[in-house]
Amino acid sequence: INDDNLAREITAAGKSWRVYAEDLPNAGYTGGNSGNYVKRHNPFAYFNDVVNSSTQAANMVPFSQFASDLSAGTLPNFSFVVPNIDDDAHDGTLAQADSWLQSNIAPLLASPQFQQDGLLIVVFDEGADVDVRHVGGQVAAVLAGPKVKQGFRSTTFYQHESTLRLIEQALGLKTTLGNSAGASSMTEFFQ
Repeated sequence: INDDNLAREITAAGKSWRVYAEDLPNAGYTGGNSGNYVKRHNPFAYFNDVVNSSTQAANMVPFSQFASDLSAGTLPNFSFVVPNIDDDAHDGTLAQADSWLQSNIAPLLASPQFQQDGLLIVVFDEGADVDVRHVGGQVAAVLAGPKVKQGFRSTTFYQHESTLRLIEQALGLKTTLGNSAGASSMTEFFQ
């Protein structure tokens, strides 16, 4: 994909990014599916900016790097976490995904770096409730962070473009990508 993209805009803003993908064969891997790693769940593996640059591709690392970056306090400004196909509740169970989140993401939530100004967004990519008007169904999205309203539940209709807009705003990016410019803002989730 040669269109403007998040990797390009984050880099242009002088911020850091990294994809932490479970079962990614090695850092910088831009190939296809491998074991339980599913490429289609990693949009960065399709961006020309990443695929055609070994420097940018090196930002895609196996998930095993996440814990060491977290403990060293060297997480980038933006992290995109990709559990494998079993741990993301696609082929595995919800209990398995929950256990994975508790084991791997709970330490992030407790970290001083995250508690300062972090934002965690967990989004599923498909739902069981089919909504033909909006091509798909309702999907769960969970936001957590020190500035997020605890226990808040919205009745507003949001789409993935709203999540992209939220990411752009949280990172202070000046460019809005694709349909995110016209997407509903998710500011109601914050104190």
